[in-house]
Amino acid sequence: MDSHGDSASVRGVNNDRKDRLFGAAGVGLLLVASGVAVYTDAWKLLGIGWVAFGSMAGAAALAAWGGNHQPAALVWGSGLASGAMITSAALFLLPAAIGHHPAFGGLGIAFGIVGGFSAHAIGHRVSHADMGIDTTVVQLTAHAAAAGAIIGIVYGNMPELGPLLGVAIVSHKGPAGYAAADRLSRNGRSWLPILVPAAGVGVVAILTSVVALPASPALRGLVFGFATGVFLHVAMDFLPRCELGSEIHDALGVDDDAHALLDRLRLHAVASTVLGAVAVVLAWSLVQ
Repeated sequence: MDSHGDSASVRGVNNDRKDRLFGAAGVGLLLVASGVAVYTDAWKLLGIGWVAFGSMAGAAALAAWGGNHQPAALVWGSGLASGAMITSAALFLLPAAIGHHPAFGGLGIAFGIVGGFSAHAIGHRVSHADMGIDTTVVQLTAHAAAAGAIIGIVYGNMPELGPLLGVAIVSHKGPAGYAAADRLSRNGRSWLPILVPAAGVGVVAILTSVVALPASPALRGLVFGFATGVFLHVAMDFLPRCELGSEIHDALGVDDDAHALLDRLRLHAVASTVLGAVAVVLAWSLVQ
């Protein structure tokens, strides 16, 4: 009798059950938050939350069911998202931060970029520790909660903002879910736990939208600047880097002639990033 095989089978069943429960919890929380959004007339945040959920969950399911990871798809998803986010931050968030207070708005942007990098670096270090749960999902959930809190505060204090900003900001959820599902499948785990971070943006955004900032221009500039800096960090982190040792290189699954393949993908990276930026500019010009 193979006791090791039986133990692995039991662990697999337990993991499957845990993954399904985790995913169901994410969907349930988003449904409850959606009810709160309807009650409080937070329709923009409701839409943004479901766009974030749909893009991340859909991309995760596509990666899990599609078999082999497609590097070109990862490049285009990341490029479109980063181009859209950088342009959206420059068009919407940066003017608001500087408009509240030029000095404190700029300081907030610096804090946001440095803070975003620090959180990313520390989170990567923590991911190597044995926490008993999948660290990919933990990192994505923490990131989603932080993004949702900032989106909720921004929209709660500037209700005149259109949904375009929020949709562009969460556009990176698709490639993030795609990459995370691929990592989970390589580890023999289900993609369903990704439904928690997918729902996290909408849940936290809706709940934090009731937070009213003081009228102090300096404080508001600092908060909006920090939000801008965080989003710029995330946007730049998603710029598709077609280099040896990058996630895109790992997705190739080959060592031979990697330079030639990466050179071709670099053209896709530039085209997708530019297209993402242009798409936001065109959408912005249409709503003016």
